[in-house]
Amino acid sequence: MEIERKFLVKEMPEQLEQYERLSLEQAYLCTSPVVRVRRQNDDYYLTYKGRGKMIREEYNLPLNRDAYEHLLEKADGNKITKKRVKIPLAPYVVELDLFEGILAGLVIAEVEFPTKEEALTFLPPSWLGEDVTADHRFHNSFLSGIQSAEEAAGIFGPQFPSASLQTL
Repeated sequence: MEIERKFLVKEMPEQLEQYERLSLEQAYLCTSPVVRVRRQNDDYYLTYKGRGKMIREEYNLPLNRDAYEHLLEKADGNKITKKRVKIPLAPYVVELDLFEGILAGLVIAEVEFPTKEEALTFLPPSWLGEDVTADHRFHNSFLSGIQSAEEAAGIFGPQFPSASLQTL
């Protein structure tokens, strides 16, 4: 089970270079239900996600590189690339996703929780902005369907990218 909230970022936290950083590449074989392949540094996964926004089923299965590359060729939409910075916020971790490619400038923070109650009572730090958990536009399965930076600007408005969707 995945219990997660998503936020826009008002301002970048200081000293990001001190935190763990991952390189992610992912693509979608299906968006309803979500079936995704992901490369995370040198690890590979096939993921199934059930329906829902904040709470949903999630299953991750390890893949080898050959299987990942084979499935990647079958994906619909665009491959998403991003850097993920893991920022400790005891007892949680904020995963700050810095998108690349046609989504460059988009920054989304995700926080996972062990319970629904903790997710609902979580008070985000001041550098996090609007809670976009329920907004489908900020789910990676939707983002994978965006074809150009111009289309992204049309979806997110003239502020894309801006202070709330800031480039690092």
